[in-house]
Amino acid sequence: MTSIFKRALGADFARLHPQLQRRFGVSVAGGQACVGTGVMEQIWHAGFTRPFLALGGTRNILVPEQGRQVPFTIENYPYVDSYGRETVSFVRTFDLPGRPRRFDAQMVYDPARGIVDYLGSHQHLAVDLDLQVDERGGMVIRSGGFRFHEGWFSCRLPAIMTGTAVVRESYDDEAGEFRVGVTVSHSRLGPMFGYWGAFRARYVDVTEHGVPAVIKPRREEARV
Repeated sequence: MTSIFKRALGADFARLHPQLQRRFGVSVAGGQACVGTGVMEQIWHAGFTRPFLALGGTRNILVPEQGRQVPFTIENYPYVDSYGRETVSFVRTFDLPGRPRRFDAQMVYDPARGIVDYLGSHQHLAVDLDLQVDERGGMVIRSGGFRFHEGWFSCRLPAIMTGTAVVRESYDDEAGEFRVGVTVSHSRLGPMFGYWGAFRARYVDVTEHGVPAVIKPRREEARV
C-alpha cells in the first residue's frame, strides 16, 4: 500500500522534491519512520490568542509560548490505529525554556475527504487538509473545515471560531536540510500563530524498533 500522502496527491506526488517524496512516502508497508531534529528560528503568536493557546496546550494543540532559536524534533511514524486506519504521526516537541511543549497530530486518509488531521492528545479536533505541490517541488498544506468530537457530542465548528493554517515545507539542497513554516490566520483578526525553522531527517526502521507508545494519542476518534 502506498503512503497516505501519495494517495491524496495522486500523480502530483512525483512533482515533490525527491527528499520530500521520501519523507512523505513513509508508510506501514515501507517500514520506515522519519525523525527530524532542528531549530525553530521563531515561534510567535498574537497577544489575544494566548488564553486559547494555553487551553489547547493542555491537550498538546499548538504552543502558548514564544521563542527564538528553539530546538525541536518532529516524529513521523506510520502505524495502524485501533480502527484499522493507516496513520502517520506528526508529533512536534519544542524544547522551550522551562518546559518542553508538544504539538500532536495524527493524519489518516479518508476516501471521501482526503487527508484528515486529528489534533491533540485526545483527537478532539478533526481537520480536513488540502495538499498541493508548489512550482519548486515543495509541499503546501492548507486546513479546511474543523469538527469537534467529544463523547456523544459532535459538531462542525463555524469559520468564525477557527483559523486557517498554511504549512509550507521544502528542501534546501545546498544546506542539506528541510525548511518548514506554519502560519495560522483568522479571516477577520489576521495572523494568530506561527513558526518557521529547519531540520535534518533520519529514517528509523519501524519493523525492527517499533512505534514508541508516547507517539500515539491517549484517545482515538473514529469519526472524521
